[in-house]
Parts: sequence; C-alpha cells; structure tokens
Amino acid sequence: MALNSGYILIGLLGLFFGGNYLVQGSSRLASSFGVSPLVIGLTIVAVGTSTPELLVSVTAALRDYDGVSLGNIIGSNIANIGLILGLTGLIVPIGIDSRIIKREIPIMIGVSAVVYVLALNNQFEQLEGILMLVGMVVFNVMIYMLDGDDVLEPEFEEFEESEDLIDIDRTHRLRNFGIILMGIAILVAGAQFTVSGATVVATELGVSELVIGFTIVAFGTSLPELATSIIAATQGEADIAIGNIVGSNIANLLLILGATVTINPMGIDGSLLRFEFPAMLVFAILMVPFAWNKHLRRRDAAIFLVSYLAFVILLITT
Repeated sequence: MALNSGYILIGLLGLFFGGNYLVQGSSRLASSFGVSPLVIGLTIVAVGTSTPELLVSVTAALRDYDGVSLGNIIGSNIANIGLILGLTGLIVPIGIDSRIIKREIPIMIGVSAVVYVLALNNQFEQLEGILMLVGMVVFNVMIYMLDGDDVLEPEFEEFEESEDLIDIDRTHRLRNFGIILMGIAILVAGAQFTVSGATVVATELGVSELVIGFTIVAFGTSLPELATSIIAATQGEADIAIGNIVGSNIANLLLILGATVTINPMGIDGSLLRFEFPAMLVFAILMVPFAWNKHLRRRDAAIFLVSYLAFVILLITT
C-alpha cells in the first residue's frame, strides 16, 4: 500500500512539474521564432496545460481502466469549478469579463450537455471522439475570428507575466527545446506512475476505479490549472482564473475525451449517468448566477468549495 501510494505521489509531482516545463519551454521557443501570443495561447499553452489529463486518460484507457480515464476527465471538470475556482476566489475576489459570461460559459454548458447526451447509450464510439476533436478545432477558430489579436494578445500577455513565460533570446532555443523534451518525458513517467499506483490502491482498499479517478487522479491532473489560477490571483490577475478554468473544461471534453475515445472507444458505467455526469452539468450551470454579477465574491467561492466537498462525500459514501 505504502509503495503504491508513493507511486501516486511521484506521479502527481511528475504531472505538475512536467506540465509546467512543457508549457514554459514551448512558449519561450515559439516566442523566439516570432510566433504571436495568440497562436501560442490557442495551441501550445492550451494543449500543454491539458497534457496531464490527456496522458493519464489515454494511458488508463489503453490499459482498459475506463473508470480511471473517464473519472479523470469528468472529475477534473468538477474540480476545476468547485475546488480550484473556490480556492482561488477565497484568496482574491474575481472579476468576470462579460464576454466569458455571454460566450465561453454557455459553450462550456452546451458541450457538457452534448457529452452527457452522447453518453446515454453507455458507450463512447470512435466517431463521437472524432466529432469532439472537430468541435475543439471549431471552437479555437471561432475564438480567433471573433476576438482577433487586438483582444487576445493583451490577455495572453497578462498570462505570460503571471507565468514568467517571456523569453525571446534566440540563443536559448536549444535549451528550451531540451526543456520541452524533459517536460514530455516527466509527464509520460508521471502518467504511468499515477495510473499504476491509483489502480492498485483502489483494488487494495476495495474502492472503485471511478472513485479514484474522480478524486486523487482528477485532482492531480488539475494541478497545473490550480497553480495558474492561484498565481494569477496572488499577482492581481484574478480574472485570468475564470478563462483558465472555463477553457480547460472545454478542452477536457472536446480535446482530451475526444482524443481518448478516438484512440480507444470506451464503455460507460451506468451509475455515471445518474450522478457524476449530471453533477458535472450542474457545476457548469452553477457558474451562471455568480458570473452574471461579473464578480465572484468570497462568499460565492465558499459555496463552490462546499459544493465540491459535498460531491466528494456523496461520491465516496454512495
């Protein structure tokens, strides 16, 4: 038990540091070649911060641990809103951009609802995975066409400042490429350790793979989002936290779930349709009344956090 718990801890640390190395190295390398912040933000950073979820979900699915894979994805979306947004809002009240209220949050809710409907036949097919990936491309193109560089570049510059990503010195390209390779290697190792340790611990404790996936694994793969949101909040850029969380939730469903299902179609436990999938949709909808005021107060953040703790308790006890 202790050994496999250690594997989980090592794996989670690997996912956290590997994801950071990948995002930082990729962003600095792209900047040195003159790639615009818009392109970096929509591709490298978006994919880089979602890589832990991707590797864990694909690794688990290929090993036929569908519970860990799906629990990681759905659990991460619930944790992003309930836990990460709750903790961030408790540290610093968050101002919410009106564009996120009118566009990204409704898209997140819509995508969550569509995925729920697709799951009702207790199976995610390969074609559905391909359609999810197409949806991710359409979403990125839509953001580009609606906003353009004049809107997104200042926002990404704020993200760069909070993450200390700016490095346009061309003499460091080789070093940054090495950082990318190191990040990928650490991520792959972290995914292997996390999945292996989590499944063994679940078996030894008599806990289902789904519970492990929805709790320990989901929290671990959400660490990059947690770090980004906390850093942004403490540096006076708390509004970045909302975009980080909403964008990550959309990517988890369209990119991560889409890629996982395309590689390896998976069956869906019927119990998920009665509790976990509806809970994901409820947490997404829960953002609307708080976001509508364009300000997430500490009291609101506490409601998110308590709701998440209630979800975890119900998940474990039922």
